[in-house]
Amino acid sequence: MNPNPNPLPKAPTGILGLDDITGGGLPRGRPTLVCGGPGCGKTLLAMEFLVRGATCYDEPGVFMAFEEGELELSQNLASLGFDLEQLVREGRLLVDRVEIDRSEMEACGEFDLEALFIRIGHALDRIGAKRLVLDTIEILFAGLPNPSLVRAELHRLLRWLKDRGVTAIVTGERGDGGLTRQGIEEYVSDCVIALDHRVSNLVATRRLRVVKYRGSTHGTNEYPFIIDEDGIAVLPITALGLAHEAATERVSSGIPRLDAMLAGDGFYRGSSVLVSGTAGTGKTTLAAHFADAACRRGERVLFFAFEESPQQIQRNLRAAGIDLAPWVQQGLLQFQARRPTFQGLEMHLAAMHKAIVRFQPHSVVVDPLNSFITPGNEAEVKAMLMRLVDHLKTLQVTAFFTSLTTGGPVDQTDTAISSLIDTWLLLLAVEAGGERNRTLGILKSRGMHHSNQTREFLITDQGVVLRDVYVGPGGVLTGSARLTREAEEEAARLARQQEIERHQRDLERQRARLEAKITELRDEFAAREADTLALIVREQAREKVLCRGRDAMARSRKADDPAAVNATGGTHDLAS
Repeated sequence: MNPNPNPLPKAPTGILGLDDITGGGLPRGRPTLVCGGPGCGKTLLAMEFLVRGATCYDEPGVFMAFEEGELELSQNLASLGFDLEQLVREGRLLVDRVEIDRSEMEACGEFDLEALFIRIGHALDRIGAKRLVLDTIEILFAGLPNPSLVRAELHRLLRWLKDRGVTAIVTGERGDGGLTRQGIEEYVSDCVIALDHRVSNLVATRRLRVVKYRGSTHGTNEYPFIIDEDGIAVLPITALGLAHEAATERVSSGIPRLDAMLAGDGFYRGSSVLVSGTAGTGKTTLAAHFADAACRRGERVLFFAFEESPQQIQRNLRAAGIDLAPWVQQGLLQFQARRPTFQGLEMHLAAMHKAIVRFQPHSVVVDPLNSFITPGNEAEVKAMLMRLVDHLKTLQVTAFFTSLTTGGPVDQTDTAISSLIDTWLLLLAVEAGGERNRTLGILKSRGMHHSNQTREFLITDQGVVLRDVYVGPGGVLTGSARLTREAEEEAARLARQQEIERHQRDLERQRARLEAKITELRDEFAAREADTLALIVREQAREKVLCRGRDAMARSRKADDPAAVNATGGTHDLAS
């Protein structure tokens, strides 16, 4: 679908979070109704709309009050850090109070807004105002007995504001059965925002809802908001969609063997990590290792502690060989410690958001998440944490959470946020042989191969040490049972080694005997060989001697003398 070629022009409010929910601000040149009960923040929202417009968007504004005067408004806004008097002196704001004299109205028997229109128009023209606030509309129409007249004049007022082209906020009191007392304001207004102030479990919470917004999409849920020294903040402050980047960079957990279990490189930057386990299993110690490793890389870490003071945390961690004090002194590590029961969930989320904006951390530690269950129910806690996780992912801030489990199913958390987590580490306490030992396993780690093995988790004076869990014939062994079994295995190994060495010595002796026998046989063979060769030499010499004797005898008989043969005329037998 093609985008709208003529989108509705909007005037940004400058109020934290409200422009995200409304898709850019209030309808420009149209009236907006802000309704709610007493103390819900209608006047403050309207005034901040004017102040932000004058200071941030160069749009002067007029505040037409029917109750409070300029002095009262200035004092109220001073607590929010707004200098109303300075803006009035600079001509960027104008505050006018209109008093309605009921006696004169009753005397003449007529009610006409024409004089009000003239007064508003003069105020707008005086400073060239682009924004207008009417607070509150019920004061203007209070005491009129004719509902038809009220509705007609109200409709006329809103039409005049629209024709004037000024971006206006009209505040109204909430009625008994509807959004407003007159029951028509919400129908003739282009945009309606309802504010609510309720108390649940002794905790007060303010909420905002955009009831309608003609010509524009908007968030339709109830959004909590707070009023503090910086003004109004509507939560969540995050984007409504899932469009955050997914980093491929990895960051160390601070424990080399845990990094090895996570494909050798640790967590993804900007991911969410959860460590859950029962009390005393070492969740805070793991978080401290992570924070220490980040600080060693020169990165800033924001540590939210909800059970212990920063001094107590640092003292306890020194016993585990982790000293966080130097990082605090260098400004790389900052603690934010407070009790969740002191404020509502929204106040905590807003405080965390503001601390993140000010400190600009690379990593955030929240220890533990379970502390939020006390002031709010599980659904509210999950909604709050979802906003926090989304916000941190958008900023590419690595989040490290701890969660206390109560011994239930290992695949569940007390805050029910496991689906929001990228990497989930589980710490378990194993009791056997009168001892309580710890184990660590990885339940899941999105986007990476990870070990499926369980490691024995040791907290030493040199930090965390991960060891392989011994699985014997009787099951998993840890602690002294493991040490005893390992000692037995070591003794058996030594016995086997000694037996092997004995067999090796026997073989060496046999080899020596065989080699000596071979040497003896070789010598005997060499002697016989020498004798045989000598006999051969003697026989050859004897044969030569015999041959020479026969030759000599033959010569002595002149058997083959040629001269003798010639004298006799041939060879003759001597006997003849």
